[in-house]
Order: sequence, then C-alpha cells, then structure tokens
Amino acid sequence: MYKNACVASAGRAVLEMMQYDWEPLSHGELDQRLDQAVEEILEAELMSKVQAQSSPVLLQVSRAEDPVLSLQVQPQDLAHSQLVFHLSDTIAISPDSDHELQRQSAEKAEENPAVQHIMDLLKNANTSYNRSRLAGRARLSLSHTVLLSLTLLSKRRSYRSVSTSFRLEKGNIHRIFFSFCDRVNALEEQQIRWPDGQEMTDNLLPFSSLLGMHDLEERGLPKVLGVLGHTRIPIRLPIGKQDVEKDELDLKHLTKEVHPDSWLNLELVCDGQGRFIHCRISRGSEQERAGDLSRRIKNNPCMVPPGCCLAASSGYPLTEQILTPYSAGRGPRENLFNRMLESHLCRLDQAVEDLKTRFQRLKYLDMGNYERAKAVVLTACILHNVFLDMGDSVRGQPGRGLREQEQEGERDEAGLKWRDAIAQQLYSALDMESI
Repeated sequence: MYKNACVASAGRAVLEMMQYDWEPLSHGELDQRLDQAVEEILEAELMSKVQAQSSPVLLQVSRAEDPVLSLQVQPQDLAHSQLVFHLSDTIAISPDSDHELQRQSAEKAEENPAVQHIMDLLKNANTSYNRSRLAGRARLSLSHTVLLSLTLLSKRRSYRSVSTSFRLEKGNIHRIFFSFCDRVNALEEQQIRWPDGQEMTDNLLPFSSLLGMHDLEERGLPKVLGVLGHTRIPIRLPIGKQDVEKDELDLKHLTKEVHPDSWLNLELVCDGQGRFIHCRISRGSEQERAGDLSRRIKNNPCMVPPGCCLAASSGYPLTEQILTPYSAGRGPRENLFNRMLESHLCRLDQAVEDLKTRFQRLKYLDMGNYERAKAVVLTACILHNVFLDMGDSVRGQPGRGLREQEQEGERDEAGLKWRDAIAQQLYSALDMESI
C-alpha cells in the first residue's frame, strides 16, 4: 500500500513538472503550420505541371492574417481551370473562422473594464518567467491571458474544461496561468503596501465607534489603523510528505487526521475599506503569529505611530501597537473592551469572505507544490485590492467561516498596561453616560 501511494505521488509530481516545462502548440498554430505545409506542396505540384505544359498561368498567393491561397487563371487556359478551382477550394478550407472568433473574443475581452485595467498594470511588469519562455511556443494575447486566468481564479474549473473553452492544450493553460500569476506577483509592493502620511491619517478608525462617543479619542483612546488576522487555504498535500513510520500506509487513517501542511496560512492586515495592507503566506506547519510583522513594527515605529494600534484576534502578541482581546470569563470591563475590539475584527472576517467569494479557487488549491500554491494565493490578494480600487466589490456571506479560537498569545508588560488602561477608559465613559 505504501509503495503504491508513493508511486502515485511520484507520478503526479512528474506530471506537474511536464505540464510546467512542456508547452504544446495551440490549435491555431497547428492549423496554421498545416496550412503552410499544404500550400507549399500544392503550389510546388501546380508549378511543375504549369512548367511542363508551358501554359500561361498567373499564380498569385495572397496572405492576410491567416494564409489563404488564391489562384487566378487566364481565360485562354480553360484546360487547366478545373485543376485550379479544385486547388482553390481545397486551400479555402482554412481556420479563418476560428481565428475570427478568437479575434472577436479578444476584442470583447479588451472591452471589459476589469480586463483592461489589469492589462494596463501588467504591461509594465517584467519578470524572469516571461523572459524564459521558449521561442516558437504557442502564445496568447494579453487580453485572453487575463480573461483565462480570471476564469480559473474565480471558478473552480479544471484546466481541461478551460482548455476546451479557450481552444488551447491543457499544458498550455497550465503555463499561461502561472505566467499570469508570476506577473501579478511582481505588483505586490505596488498593490499591497503599508499606508503612510496622509493616506494613513485618512484611513484611521475610531476605536469606540459602537458607543457613539467620538470624544473618547480625545481622552487618549487609540485609533485603529488596521485589523490583523489569518485564514487557512487548503491545498493538496503530496502523500510522500506524510510522516509514515510503519511499513504500510493507512490511507483511511490519513483522511481522518489533517496534516499541518495540507493548508497555507494566509496572514493579513486590512484597513477600514477591506483593502489588504499586509500579506504573508506560510506553510500550515508554521505556527508563529505575526512574528515578522511585530519585528518590523518594532524596528520601524512609524508604521504604527503613537495614538494608533492594530486590532488582532486571540493568539497574536499583545503589545503597545497590537491589541488583542481578553480571555473569556472576565469581568464587565474586559467584556466591554472585547465588544469594541470585535467590531473591528469583523472587518477582516468580511474581507476574507469577500476574497474567497470572488476567487473561489481558494476554497481548495488542487496542487501539491508550495511555491505555486503560494503564487496563486498572492495573486488573489493583489487582485482583491485591484478590484476594490476600481470600485468593483463582491460581498461574501458574513459568518460563513468561523474564526479559529486560540489561547492568548505572547504579552509584554507595556501591552498589558495599555490594554487595561483602554478598558478602564471605556468602562468609565459608559458609566458616566448611564448616569
């Protein structure tokens, strides 16, 4: 059983490598090359016959976007008219209609505002992946590339299904899609960026918006710069990576226990509009919560200046810049603080639901390669911001995904004092309001 499972895993890995590195000619290229070959053969045969009989035949070959052979014969050479007409009819059977459909489809794709906007962004992208493409391989117009890739991201359709719709080989679809992801990933720093200056000031949110007392911020309560949290993206785990100590592999047992690397951790910070300002993708087995982000903030205090904070769920470190909720079962003061914080945490929950609703392929990435899966997830996050900037929003169903319940993370002394002070300020203000 173990050997069979390993052989299946190895075969799947080899197939993915072949799909990634081998790209067959498209239907259009095959048709075009066949047409050219037939033209050359028939033209050579016709010329040999004409030269043998010394008949005054005028041969004209006209090529437009696709090769079409047109022959004209002088009236006095009626003896050979049947041959010419037969040749003309034969060559007339060309992929003109197919190319015309592709041309019309490309024009419609370019008329789509989303496709056009993404095309404009990608035209300046210059990546090693595109430079390494082999000359002579089938290529797709940029508009079709964007449309094809958005189709794969937004729907859980197989490469085979999309290859039928776009009339391309499955291996070609695979290569084009990851070329698109590579080019979009090059836009990460441009599209997922930490705000600063006036942009930061404009996006700050009042911490106590639920109480309706805006003067609390004047009393020293912080404003919320963003919401920190994470979600999981399930991926296919190569069976060879399972921890197997026995001689035989119990497949039924593996289906019941979730391996930590069968998903990706997607750590995000979103602003008040649901736009991602931080994105980090890691393996499911990596349990560190916002370690890199905490160190960045510590080394660059201007990222979260005084009077500002990040709202985070349980499990994240409690610091002066990152506020997390109290554990359950505390007093009314702590519960009030948790309610105020929860009103902000819901923003990230909604942003994640919007992301997964628009890009349904994130529900399950059927790929065992970590780097490729990471590229697809990052592409979706970048395009999430691109669509929001365009004013194109998709509303996911709130509460569909349950937030993972975790124990409190690391807490430093300054963070504990800061959280207690905010909780006391809120509770005192509520008591004064009720009098």
